[in-house]
Amino acid sequence: MSARRDLDLKKIKQALERERKDLLAASAAAADERRPVEVDQQSVGRLSRMDALQIQEMAKAVEARRQGRLQRIEAALSRLAEGEYGYCDGCGEAIPAKRLAIDPTTTRCVDCAA
Repeated sequence: MSARRDLDLKKIKQALERERKDLLAASAAAADERRPVEVDQQSVGRLSRMDALQIQEMAKAVEARRQGRLQRIEAALSRLAEGEYGYCDGCGEAIPAKRLAIDPTTTRCVDCAA
């Protein structure tokens, strides 16, 4: 496959790298929220501990979504490096530029995604 001439691949790569950097920074900033909750109920009340557990679980869920997005970004950057970016994994046709503008990590055209 040849590189897409209808896409500004340099801008797309910069946007993906910027998003990756932001996600990694957010992950590092939220690391404390994902740490194990202490079991000592004498220093923290039962309700406070339950709140801490809930915050921890929500932070873990956000991190799982963040890691999934990072994987999709890495895959898109890999496709860019290989010259395969912008082509559908299903049918091999070019993914419309408008679809890629909405989500630059998408791997399928509208027909194959349905």
